[in-house]
Amino acid sequence: MIGFRNVSKNRAGSRVRRLAGAGMVVPLAVSALLAGGAGTSAASPGNGPTAVVSMGDSYISGEGGRWKGNSLTNSGSRTGTDRAWVSGSSYDPSKVYGATANGCDRSDSAEVRSAGPIADVAVNLACSGAVTDNVFRASNGGVAFKGEAPQADQLAGVAATNNVKVIALSVGGNDLGFADIIQECAYDFVLWGSYCYDDQQAVVTQKMDGVMAKVGTSVDEIRAVMRGAGYADSAYRIVLQSYPSPIPRGAENRYTQSDWSRLNTGGCPFWNKDSDWARDSLVPQIADRLKAVASAKGAQFLDLRDMMQGREVCAKASKQVTTAAPASAKTSEWARWIDSSQTQGPIQEDMHPNYFGQLAVGRCLSLIYAQPATGGFGCRNTAGSDQSGMYLAPAN
Repeated sequence: MIGFRNVSKNRAGSRVRRLAGAGMVVPLAVSALLAGGAGTSAASPGNGPTAVVSMGDSYISGEGGRWKGNSLTNSGSRTGTDRAWVSGSSYDPSKVYGATANGCDRSDSAEVRSAGPIADVAVNLACSGAVTDNVFRASNGGVAFKGEAPQADQLAGVAATNNVKVIALSVGGNDLGFADIIQECAYDFVLWGSYCYDDQQAVVTQKMDGVMAKVGTSVDEIRAVMRGAGYADSAYRIVLQSYPSPIPRGAENRYTQSDWSRLNTGGCPFWNKDSDWARDSLVPQIADRLKAVASAKGAQFLDLRDMMQGREVCAKASKQVTTAAPASAKTSEWARWIDSSQTQGPIQEDMHPNYFGQLAVGRCLSLIYAQPATGGFGCRNTAGSDQSGMYLAPAN
């Protein structure tokens, strides 16, 4: 492998303090009826306002939706990328994430908000940092998080006051320890000059069966709540989705691994071998197992493994935002970088789909909802297009 750069560990360590919080294991919190109102008490299955509901973790709650691409500019609007900018050096994240500052980070561009008019009401119960235990009902071992009841218990109230048509679920990544994986791989690049894929694969392998069993229980819990509210299984659909990779393969990275550009400029401090493992092994492993859970539990599967192909952080096919290259879903990156400068927003946004990525996933949800409620599909982007270029293909 390429030799480790000649820098002190103290200097390198100061650059990676952000890395400890990167990934999906970030705070959860409050629930919300986010669009179209809260329904009516007279609603019931087949009556009242229709609703689309999202449940699970940060990849569906809207974490990272503050950002329209990534820019090296650290002041003002960050070259137009920071949607929380007010004026001068003033920023108000509630413009994107709402007034509740509990770390759930349910953005205005989150998947259920970006899916368009597929229902009268969009309800985002997902929370940044959620694990499967935060989805289960309290009566079945569910755990409250950030001041909120377990998500399945919240779903019961939504199902009673709306006519729920689709429930999108993204969960399991935090149970597998994505944040720890990202942190260890970044540390291996910045500090140790070693690879992470071998020892981290062992960790994932050890956890995988147990995590997938709990994902299956999450689906069971949703079914139980909906049956308790009077819904037949055929009256709505559960869409279980996988995760996209926020980083590209090594050969598709526009920055060399032999200097500090991946950390200081690109915000993607990972070796080629580790990048290849994440993109072509880890993400597909998780997707394949989630597909099996969906099939076993009668849920529809939305495969997002290739959703950000060419749009990842540091991908050759995309650009950082500059005055010469304005923020655009057609050219900018669709995932939030690791901000080694520590001057742009909170750590928990790192390595999540950004505003553009969330618009794209919302389009994926609308596309699969237009299909019969059986089987699975992969959602992919069209090079050089915005979210309108998303399309479905048979799931891998």
